[in-house]
Amino acid sequence: MRCFVLRFFFFVLLCTSISGTATGFAQESPTDPPQHPAEQTSTVATEPQPPSDAVLAAEAAIGRADWKTAEAKLNPWITAHDTDARALFDAGYVADAQNRIEAAEALYHRAIAAHPNAIEAHLSLGLLLAREQKTAEARPELEAATRLDGGVASPALKARAWRALARIDKPEKDGDTTAASNDLLEALKLSPETIDDTLFAADLAAQADQFEAAEAAYRRVLLRDAKSAQGNAGLAHLLIRKKQFAEAETFLRTALEKTPDDPALTAQLAMVLAAEDKAEALPLLKKLYATHPGSAAIARMLAEVLTEAGDLAGADQIYAKQLALTPNDAELLVAHGQSLVRQGRFAEAAASFDKATQHDAHNADAWSGLAFAASRLHQPTVALHALTERAKLAPESASTYFLWATSYDALHKKTEAVGAYRHFLGAAAGKFPDQEWQAKQRLQLLEK
Repeated sequence: MRCFVLRFFFFVLLCTSISGTATGFAQESPTDPPQHPAEQTSTVATEPQPPSDAVLAAEAAIGRADWKTAEAKLNPWITAHDTDARALFDAGYVADAQNRIEAAEALYHRAIAAHPNAIEAHLSLGLLLAREQKTAEARPELEAATRLDGGVASPALKARAWRALARIDKPEKDGDTTAASNDLLEALKLSPETIDDTLFAADLAAQADQFEAAEAAYRRVLLRDAKSAQGNAGLAHLLIRKKQFAEAETFLRTALEKTPDDPALTAQLAMVLAAEDKAEALPLLKKLYATHPGSAAIARMLAEVLTEAGDLAGADQIYAKQLALTPNDAELLVAHGQSLVRQGRFAEAAASFDKATQHDAHNADAWSGLAFAASRLHQPTVALHALTERAKLAPESASTYFLWATSYDALHKKTEAVGAYRHFLGAAAGKFPDQEWQAKQRLQLLEK
């Protein structure tokens, strides 16, 4: 489909602009904490002294998620015994569970100071710091947890630390995924692979452009959980890259069964439906746009679909609204310029493309659009300048060769025009019959 590539990149934007970039530490929250020492018979052996009755009573309350009772037991005990590492950890755990971040962090630090080899305190502090995006501070705590001995519980605790390190080491966008992959492998040496591990491995493989490995991983997830929203969405994303739209649609609909209001999944489905020329795409995008009017990515997708549906005025209204919010968005200016070209409003289109080049001189589409609009406005000098700048960013095509030729021809630069016409005919290969006829006629006249 003509605008498929454009929409694909809009979807990438959607994943970050309306759903947010996942930090990867949601599963490490206090709602799913590391196994508490109260449930670990091995932890006591690693401490300088056995726990007191007050601490044991507090841990019994922690096991019931009775935070008030736990604090009532711990606070007076810690006041009188301020170097009791286990009590300090328990108090940090209670604060962490109630999202009192600063208090939890301070208590974990005190627990570590009192007992530097306490694996649980290092792990919990590392996870807390990672959730707070303090990765530089989180790393040494998590690395310490991978080296310390927690008795019988060591493998599970160390595996969790390695998994957290893997998420820290995962590049946000482009980058080397080797460190994150190695971290995950260390975790899998210590504990069985989970669905989350497989999803993470698939994500890493996709990020490293290892698409076959990523697809295989997503399919393994779906064998274990056919309704996995992440598995279905991830596999659909890869299928879209391969332009296997019908299969991608099936997986996306399955993912949306679990999260029907997910904006990124809905946008992805709309993109697939548009690529399949299904009428359902337009109402779906209109609904999405109504609930996310501030999203430039959704607006552009809707405007593109409206354009292809023939509603040029409707598309133009959307572009105008978005440009009122972000007047210097080069991609938006290019999209608006392309819409104006379709409407034959070449002067306005040229202005939009020109503004886009001012804000992003490396946007090849902006220079292409400016060259075309200038040509239609009989401004060959402007067209040649735009083509010159575009040539620094992207290879020539039959279309650009034709613009070169007609612009040189308009300026009576015979030698340059002849060369460009010949390049055009070589690249066109019968795909542009009207322009090819024109080029042949001009060559006959110019070469007399």
